[in-house]
Amino acid sequence: MNRREATATRRGLLRKSAGLGAVGVAALAGCSGSDGDEPAFEERFEDGLGDWETGAAIGPEVDIDDFDWEVDVSETEAVAGERSLRIWNQGDYDDGVTWAVHPVPIESGESYQIEVSGQFWSESESFNTIRHALMRLAPELPETEEDFPQPGLNTTDLGETPYGGLRDALWLADGWREYAFEWTTPELSTDTLYLAVGTAVIWEADATHYVDDLSVTVEPR
Repeated sequence: MNRREATATRRGLLRKSAGLGAVGVAALAGCSGSDGDEPAFEERFEDGLGDWETGAAIGPEVDIDDFDWEVDVSETEAVAGERSLRIWNQGDYDDGVTWAVHPVPIESGESYQIEVSGQFWSESESFNTIRHALMRLAPELPETEEDFPQPGLNTTDLGETPYGGLRDALWLADGWREYAFEWTTPELSTDTLYLAVGTAVIWEADATHYVDDLSVTVEPR
């Protein structure tokens, strides 16, 4: 999926998420103690994009239509199965973020301790910071780069925050590397959260990354 297709599908994601409330209640019923170890959401992209929707943003000095990016499912790299999420974006503007987002159902009226993990692939290890890995779990869909954490931030040790996530350097390893964060939520008045994963342009070079083996564990607190 590219930038032109993403705009038309965002409304569809909002419509789909409206029907997930009952599913979320059933999925998390009795989710306490050791039951919280069972993921509320997992994704290995073996069946394609499914309900994942895509998006991108760039600073105001560049028209978003001039920022090229692609998000799709690829068989080129995978952690354990045969497919993973492929994210490509151009580096000409030394700016821009690209992401995919998926609804995660929860039970409204609760506060949670949530753990999120995923694997990101880089072509090689590099002393240059070429891209940042982005992860975000929140009650709202992301729309701009500012909706994601600031560079170097991970909500694991911050206590209660409005949303959870991280932004950390890629190209720290040759191949796959795990990224993870925890989120201590306030009491939530929604029955749907949105998990977004993506990359942020740092270096003026085009780059492809892969994302796989995503897991969200939700435990009431």
